[in-house]
Amino acid sequence: MFSETIWLVPCYALVGAILALPWSPGVIRRTGPRPAGYVNALMTLLAFVHSLLALAAIWNQPPQYLSINWLHAATLNISFSLEVSPLTVGALILITGLNLAALVYAIGYMEMDWGWARFYSLLALFEAGMCTLALCNSLFFSYVVLEILTLGTYLLIGLWFNQSLVVTGARDAFLTKRVGDLILLIGVVALLPLAGTWNYQELAQWAADAKVDPKAITLVCLALIAGPLGKCAQFPLHLWLDEAMEGPMPATILRNTVVVSTGAWVLIKLQPVFALSPFASTVMVGIGAVTALGTSAIAIAQIDVKRSLSYSVSAYMGLVFIAVGTGQDQVALTLLLTYAIAMALLVMSIGGVVLNNISQDLTQYGGLWSRRPISGICYLVGAASLVALPPLGCFWALLQLVDNLWLTHPWLVGVVLIVNGFTAFSTTREFSLIFGGKSKQMTVRSPEGLWALVLPMMVVMGFALHMPLLLQQWNLLPDWSSINFALAIALVASTLVGSSLAAFLYLNENITKPIRLNPQFLQDFFAYDFYTAKLYRLTIVFVVGLVSRIIYWFDRYIVDGVVNLVGMATLFSGQILKYNVSGQTQFYVLSILLGTALFGLVLCWPFLLQMSLVISF
Repeated sequence: MFSETIWLVPCYALVGAILALPWSPGVIRRTGPRPAGYVNALMTLLAFVHSLLALAAIWNQPPQYLSINWLHAATLNISFSLEVSPLTVGALILITGLNLAALVYAIGYMEMDWGWARFYSLLALFEAGMCTLALCNSLFFSYVVLEILTLGTYLLIGLWFNQSLVVTGARDAFLTKRVGDLILLIGVVALLPLAGTWNYQELAQWAADAKVDPKAITLVCLALIAGPLGKCAQFPLHLWLDEAMEGPMPATILRNTVVVSTGAWVLIKLQPVFALSPFASTVMVGIGAVTALGTSAIAIAQIDVKRSLSYSVSAYMGLVFIAVGTGQDQVALTLLLTYAIAMALLVMSIGGVVLNNISQDLTQYGGLWSRRPISGICYLVGAASLVALPPLGCFWALLQLVDNLWLTHPWLVGVVLIVNGFTAFSTTREFSLIFGGKSKQMTVRSPEGLWALVLPMMVVMGFALHMPLLLQQWNLLPDWSSINFALAIALVASTLVGSSLAAFLYLNENITKPIRLNPQFLQDFFAYDFYTAKLYRLTIVFVVGLVSRIIYWFDRYIVDGVVNLVGMATLFSGQILKYNVSGQTQFYVLSILLGTALFGLVLCWPFLLQMSLVISF
């Protein structure tokens, strides 16, 4: 029963969002907005339990497919298809579980905020959209869901809309994603005539023996990459995630873990299609490598802790791009799972610190280990789970990734090692600046947070610590006989080198803080994101502004000029004719005769010119 009704899981969140409406501002004031949060948390708990029971029912069972005919017109037949498998239901458990943790976390984080009903409803929209995407077996409806998630991102980032930076971040996030979504729509529409279907399962069967024009399929694949490019915050559409950090921290728990993974999920589903175009796969790998290297280096130079974490998100999504581009779907899914748990733990441990200290500036922190030991331990577990440190989660995913790359793309192994080292340096640097050293003015009074902040953080830490056992239970760990110990040692060494170097620099009181690179322009180059924003202003923004000014001038002086000329001529002629409208017959006759004479003169004007020429000769 639970597997057959799995389509109800997205509906739980929508019901919670609807039930939260009575507590919106101006409707129920006596109880305050808090019941809206409790209702949504309860509905998410029901969705989580339903998903767990469904997973137990379909474990080790073949996938089941449900289809509802949505539109049939002429030769166009669009069906809303669902895939019920251990993979999709497992994704539901991850989404609902992390959202439940975020909802409980928000009870403590947004305790004094009156936007509860709106915030919890938007989180419910996120949950419903991602659960639908996980179950969806249609590229067309996946695109629709991605559009809904783009809207949800805009609304959640702009929750505190009375702040200018929040409005700017929400706008830029929406517009940046819209660029990728528009190109993705072109690819979705262009794929249908080639494959004849949008169903993921049928697309895989078609791609197995498809014979298509290489240029056509390459263009389609490049368009299909554009949407996930924006969703996963990959270069050059990566700036939105940095600005999205202006939104509430509980929303960041979802956005930095599973929301950014939605684009990667679509990539994995379409991997058989991408295999038809080696060029598109190479572009995907190139984008992932450039983003992973660049953003992991940028994260080291940030002084805003939330922005530093956001660049690490883009780096790991770049590794997922590399995995999909090289045909490692299973490794990409494992990396998404282990990364999501680790990043959620990092965001939670940082969120309580930011809430109490009212600052995101790393230079103002220090000495919190003695005051917030639970947050410090959770951060350490999250950081260790994010990098290649055995036996925790991401170590196994990264090990399988480099093991497969070593035989086909050995240079990408170096990329993964560098990214892992940079991430280890970045997370250790954040820990050292926040929890290490001496207390500062902002951290003298910073006790551990409320139970609502600590409880979900501790639960997620438990999952992070038990992730190796879960991977073993799901047969996702490699056999000991097949492990390349040289690569494993290299991964661990990159982790230890990055962490040790950061600890030496930022825990050593003899080294002046903040640490500056020489020359200064090199540090600025990383701190300002390779000057990408300025590059946008000098290129895309300038061109769009120039075209807009040209269109404005044409509309103002050409289009409006013609319309205004016609209007003035009509007004002038009307003003002249009104003097002949006196009600007397002789004036009407005179007007008719004058008009007829004028009309006759115009018609006879060429003949009169010829007559004048004859008379002159």
